[in-house]
Amino acid sequence: MTSSVGPDLLLLEGLQVTSQASILAFILLFLIYVFVMLSNIALMVLITLEPSLHQPMYLLFCNLGANDALGVSAIVPRLLSDMLTSSPRRLISYSSCAFQAFCAHVYASASHTVLMIMAFDRYMAICNPLRYPSIMTGRMVLKLSVWAWATVLLMVLVLVGLSVRLSRCRGFIANPFCDNASLFKLSCEDVMINNIYGLGYTVVLLGSSLGTITLTYLHIAVVCLRSWTRTGTRNSQALQTCATHLILYIIMFMSGGIIIILHRFPELSDSRKMASIMFHVVPPAMNAVIYGLQIKAIRQKLLILFIRNRHRSCFMSRKL
Repeated sequence: MTSSVGPDLLLLEGLQVTSQASILAFILLFLIYVFVMLSNIALMVLITLEPSLHQPMYLLFCNLGANDALGVSAIVPRLLSDMLTSSPRRLISYSSCAFQAFCAHVYASASHTVLMIMAFDRYMAICNPLRYPSIMTGRMVLKLSVWAWATVLLMVLVLVGLSVRLSRCRGFIANPFCDNASLFKLSCEDVMINNIYGLGYTVVLLGSSLGTITLTYLHIAVVCLRSWTRTGTRNSQALQTCATHLILYIIMFMSGGIIIILHRFPELSDSRKMASIMFHVVPPAMNAVIYGLQIKAIRQKLLILFIRNRHRSCFMSRKL
């Protein structure tokens, strides 16, 4: 399609699945969405209401949970709606498309910046334990969180703004959901500025996060190794937390890297589209599970709440 459906309407490709697989895909996506939202919201509520969890590491989890909820909500509800709609009727307004693209890129970018400040927190806790309480105060956590989100919002605002400024000569989004590339591909104008900024944006974001994570955890590994050699004991809790963080970062980085690589191969467009959806649902689904069940303090609080609610239910049933 080379012209727009209406003055402000676009035709969205949606998730391309066969009629036989559509029901299974709908149920799977719906269950993942519900799980991601409930698990992340429950984790944030637990940390907020439990005073013993008001520590920098756990407060930073709230940033991660909020970002995961944003990422999955940016695309999954629309995908579910489109799966129940016939192809010619998958229409989306241009403003809604731009907003979806903005939210999708905020999620992808904040995933890096939030994990960067979490790496800094672990670095201070393990490598400078005596100074950690005086440095990682509540005010510092707030400052780092504001920095992580403000930087991302500004960078993505410029990224999407450069695409929104372009005139449109097409009205078809050849993607399951709207992103920045989908927006500037609607134009017949020169998009060199968009490509230059997009490339610089990607290099700065991925380079800074990869460099920060690599240097931080190499230093942490050296400190732990020296401590093990000197005292013969290992800081198991620190190593477990760092391993959890690294696993999540590797999953997130590889998911994003696969999408970038597949962009270079037009013949693999279907694989790229599926990978882009997986990027918005797999890491959020794993984050709450890995952090919520692997971190001992959170696991203990969840167990206490479960036992307390179970006893309350038994008491009420006996009373009745």
